[in-house]
Amino acid sequence: MSQLKTIQDVDLPIWLPRLAVHGGPRFLQIADALQAAVADGALKPGDRLPPQRHLAAQLDVDLTTVTRAYDEARRRHLLEGRGARGTYVAAPKVELTAILDLSMNTPPAPDGVDFDDLLKQGLSQVLMRADTALLMTYHLAGGSDAERQAGAKWLEPMFACLDSRQLVVCPGAQAAIAALILALTEPGDVILAEPSSYPGLRAAATQFGRRIVAVEADQHGMVPGMLEAACRQHKPGMIYLNPTLQNPTALTMPEHRRKALASIARRCKVRIVEDDPYWLLADAPPAPVATFAPELVYYISTLSKCLTPGLRVAFVLIRDPQERERFLAALRSFALMVAPLTAALATQWILSGSAGELMEGVRKEARLRQRMARDILAGRCSGPGDGLHVWLELPAYWTPTQLARAADSEGIAVTPAEAFATGSGSVNAIRISLGNIKDRARLRAGLQRLSQLLARRPESFGAAVV
Repeated sequence: MSQLKTIQDVDLPIWLPRLAVHGGPRFLQIADALQAAVADGALKPGDRLPPQRHLAAQLDVDLTTVTRAYDEARRRHLLEGRGARGTYVAAPKVELTAILDLSMNTPPAPDGVDFDDLLKQGLSQVLMRADTALLMTYHLAGGSDAERQAGAKWLEPMFACLDSRQLVVCPGAQAAIAALILALTEPGDVILAEPSSYPGLRAAATQFGRRIVAVEADQHGMVPGMLEAACRQHKPGMIYLNPTLQNPTALTMPEHRRKALASIARRCKVRIVEDDPYWLLADAPPAPVATFAPELVYYISTLSKCLTPGLRVAFVLIRDPQERERFLAALRSFALMVAPLTAALATQWILSGSAGELMEGVRKEARLRQRMARDILAGRCSGPGDGLHVWLELPAYWTPTQLARAADSEGIAVTPAEAFATGSGSVNAIRISLGNIKDRARLRAGLQRLSQLLARRPESFGAAVV
């Protein structure tokens, strides 16, 4: 709640929020109340706000609190400064693009977590404790002792106690996948994967002259009998698995299937790359495949899908020292190191517990968005209801490409099944990513428009004449 008064000595409309004793940080209460006042029309574009010192005195708070509140309001595009003339309520921001991007898998902005404050505090701690010169120079590939220890802590939920010396720190999971392809396979080798799989695998394999062969999958993931037959036939260089909240199908492989695939890999002496970016987003996921065949499985965990893509930090578990050296040699051929500043920030966040706080916020927000998607797209979404995306099965009268084009004409970007196909065929589905649109109301609007689109037939969409 807030109220408007006129203070005669400054002749300004003064907006005074009512601050709650247990309402959270006061600067956020002020910013939230300002946003509410703009939304309900109590404050209008062009209204001049009181000087910060004056408002601080009226609210009996220190000046820093009001300064942080105004900065937060500017970040939300609610205020604008006009130099010596003061601070004014900003005109509504014009959205230059109407595209609602449901095509990119990124973690949603968590509700209740002040990401800007977390970032500022983390960087402040890094700069206070680290030698700035070391943050701006070359580092050995693979990460420092502190970075690997942070990785071991990050992987505790999956593996309990880990020897941090077995970890390699990489500039993102895509770099790790590419380096593993170079280290484990030769040109012309076959890589086995599920029929619908992460597009980055196909891009790297094609670039390096490797061939992907699809192995049949069912509702539990790659079929063991078909994997063994493919291993005997193709003598693959590696098997690629994404067993938890699989991209794109959103299915999680049960423990019995993980054990069966690990057993076949051991029997056929084929190494597995386990790309597991979504394990921490899942509700009670099974143990990683790497726990059932530790000598054969290379495990990848990235922060990009759990915290924020901007960190570009991934941890790779490689237990054999010689294999780690091969991997590092391959990695150095195209990515010398993780950016030291972002690696230091990731380390600070993990060791201080800030990463866990952010992770929990992302998990809660992702589940809320999953419920929203399933309510709006009732009966069409596969998967358990966790993670960053849903796999939407289409009515027979739509093909994935048709639907993606029709959605684009409605201002919505989605990803058709063909983008994930590792073989000649693909299923009649699209992937919808739920985290990239920051505002929940815009996400809901996009999902509702998509639901309406699904109910219509392709022939109702004629070409526009302009």
